[in-house]
Amino acid sequence: MSESTTASTGLSSQYAAQVTGDLERNVKEQERISADITALQEQLVSLQNDHSVLVNVQQALGIAATPVQPAAAPESTTVPAPREKASTEPSTGKRTRAKKAANAQSSTATKKSAPKKPASKAADAKASQPTLVELVRRHLTEQSEPHSAAEVASALDTAHPERGIKTTVVRTTLENLVAKNQAQRTKQGSSVYYTAPSEAAQTAARAQDEPQAE
Repeated sequence: MSESTTASTGLSSQYAAQVTGDLERNVKEQERISADITALQEQLVSLQNDHSVLVNVQQALGIAATPVQPAAAPESTTVPAPREKASTEPSTGKRTRAKKAANAQSSTATKKSAPKKPASKAADAKASQPTLVELVRRHLTEQSEPHSAAEVASALDTAHPERGIKTTVVRTTLENLVAKNQAQRTKQGSSVYYTAPSEAAQTAARAQDEPQAE
């Protein structure tokens, strides 16, 4: 009886340790993917800001209507259909409608371009701001001692209060950097601290990035 009880206890301990390890790996993978999603969202916001700036420039130059037609590929295939229907109408009607359409486009471009000029400046300023990943990496490089995710988030929030930086997002970003050898993770008791990577780790990170760049 004692031997069977001991064996059962040993198996339970093994299963518990395996489940605990699987849970830790699952959480780390979720945090890494969340950090990737956050970085991609920031890139998307930057691209959207660039798009708004380019549209404003086109409208300010009075050529906003020109790039719209070639950009929409599906609409180009439907152009012959309305032309065939309009061929039965008098030529004077075509000219009148063309003038009205041109006037409507020019007035719309003028109305849109005026209020959006200040927004383009704000978009430029926002696009020039560094991403959270860059801020975290830069902060670790400037520090000589390990810091927790809460300390890093507090320092970044103080330096950039307008961004509303949260500790959970910073912790996820730090774990993502650790996975990419762009940061080092140490554990002291129940606390986790992060530092900038060593030269060897930086060399390994660059070696991993080189094949992707090709």
